[in-house]
Amino acid sequence: MKIPLAWHQLFHERMRLLAAIAGIAFADVLIFMQLGFKNALFDSAVRVPKSLQGDLFILSTQTDTFVNPTPFAARRLYQAMGNASVKDGTSLYIDINRWKNPETKVSRQIYIMGFNPVNNPINLPGVAENLDLIKRPDVFLFDQDSREEFGPVPALLEADGPVFTEVGNRRIQVQGLFTLGSSFGADGTLITSDLNFFRLFPNRDRSSIDAGILQLKPGADPEKVAEEIRQELTEGDVQVFTKEKLVQYELNYWQTRTTIGFVFGLGTAMGFIVGTVIVYQILYTDVSDHLPEYATLKAIGYGDRYLLGVVFQEALLLAVIGFLPSFGLGILLYTNTARATGLPLIMTTARALTVLIMTIAMCCISGAIAVGRLRAADPADIF
Repeated sequence: MKIPLAWHQLFHERMRLLAAIAGIAFADVLIFMQLGFKNALFDSAVRVPKSLQGDLFILSTQTDTFVNPTPFAARRLYQAMGNASVKDGTSLYIDINRWKNPETKVSRQIYIMGFNPVNNPINLPGVAENLDLIKRPDVFLFDQDSREEFGPVPALLEADGPVFTEVGNRRIQVQGLFTLGSSFGADGTLITSDLNFFRLFPNRDRSSIDAGILQLKPGADPEKVAEEIRQELTEGDVQVFTKEKLVQYELNYWQTRTTIGFVFGLGTAMGFIVGTVIVYQILYTDVSDHLPEYATLKAIGYGDRYLLGVVFQEALLLAVIGFLPSFGLGILLYTNTARATGLPLIMTTARALTVLIMTIAMCCISGAIAVGRLRAADPADIF
């Protein structure tokens, strides 16, 4: 049997091996967190669009993101509802106002959505069950996954019943909960009826809406009907989306029109570079320290290909061994960060495989650079 030379060389210097594992694990954790935050950003950004119940969606051409939509004339929705393939339509109102923490009285901005409760356009846990509540004056539903800075509203609601506070200097009460979660654009969310929405925003034009949602008749082709409506709405002030394209439109905004995606991408690249440098230092030092032994092997007939294979085996072993602790630590950090921020940080199989492949790649690159020293080794010069 062949002697596992790469394995013995790695484990001969235990402290050096531990330092290499720690360095690789550090780089991998950095990559895990950057990829996690980046995907959490995108996943949280499309929560609201994905939750909308409809086949087609109308937005102003000036709207970049659902976090801050631009209102448009409600008559555009009514015009679209005149299409023969449209079954029904509803309006969605979106805005931001100041929420006062019911305990600390500290104010912070909160995301608010309003609609006619008769035709619920939002499919989120807790919304459909509490539609009758928001028909009452100044009654709201609170996102139980909002950040804790908004106050312990779920606990207060369970212990004492309705929670009274202020939004935009108007006294309101929270009588129910739903589940959405925070995002980079909104830390907390309220849902209410359209009438309660306009009580909070009395200066808003009631003939304008932030989004129009259309339900089509059975058998209608959303893409075909969307094109028909675009041709009918010739004013050019609105755009029409299918559900899939609406989600992609929101993703494109965060991916290409903000710096956040670039920053996390740069962080991932920096983690990869750091890991490559660390592994290179370990392998180069190992090759340099054992150069006489390598020279002896070359002198007795072992070729460069065999010796290069030993170095690459060491690189692969380092990649796998260094990845394992980073995977466990990544899960722990994801869990704690998700609990603290409300962001959807979840360790997925695809992400774990991506980081493992990146780890193997950076170790192989390091090995390829480090073998330059070995390839140049001449037994006659060394001895």
